[in-house]
Amino acid sequence: MEKNPDFAGPAFDELLRLIDERSTAFRAAIAAAPDLDAPVPSCPGWTLRDLVQHIGEGRRAWAATVAAGPAATGKLAPLGGATAPEEREALLAWLAESTELLLAELREAGPDRVCWGWWGKSQTPLTSRGVARRQVHEISVHTWDAQLAAGVSEPLPTEVAVDCVEEFLSSMCTTTEAWPHEPATADYHAAEGRSWRNDLSAAGATLVPVPADAAPTAAAHGSASDLALMFYGRFPLDDLKLDGDRGLFDRLIEWDPER
Repeated sequence: MEKNPDFAGPAFDELLRLIDERSTAFRAAIAAAPDLDAPVPSCPGWTLRDLVQHIGEGRRAWAATVAAGPAATGKLAPLGGATAPEEREALLAWLAESTELLLAELREAGPDRVCWGWWGKSQTPLTSRGVARRQVHEISVHTWDAQLAAGVSEPLPTEVAVDCVEEFLSSMCTTTEAWPHEPATADYHAAEGRSWRNDLSAAGATLVPVPADAAPTAAAHGSASDLALMFYGRFPLDDLKLDGDRGLFDRLIEWDPER
């Protein structure tokens, strides 16, 4: 699928800064949590300790995958050990090391190294830059999860939330697989002033700018944080302002094209 430069997102160096910033916020939530065995309400069946294991192991696996570049045919085994320590201070140090391993490999790769990714049929490029942008939003949403479990949840920072909406639409909601229903358009409007359109047809799903003179089949309005958390199942769709065919969003949620 053609990669649209209108939706390229932040510069590579900024993506690395955001990975570091959100990872620091994640560790702060873990450090402040009264009990690492507390459940994470937004990740059913997981404790905070499970979430820490997922974050650290995942960053190490992506570090190895970025290091392998085009030689990787899937996500590789974690770099430098995958088991999180039990003791909290050691756990926090392991998390920090996991982030630095990922950032070091991304810096070494630069933005344009070809990398494996599961989003091959989407508008997100299969490059180290595409990996970095995906990583910003994975750690951002899981930071929100950790804050929620620790009792200190906050909206996603505006800069992160706006790009989180766009990156989700680019990676998760675009494909060359045919839309199995009547052609439709779904618009998303962030209160911060950004808007996006998902164009759905037999040619697939494409992220396009919102035209000034063409009404969508359905539209959702909310803050960028609420829209982003809705995409990740953390905020109720019906708590957004919805216009048009509400059922289109249900059909989109049910649709599972091969990536």
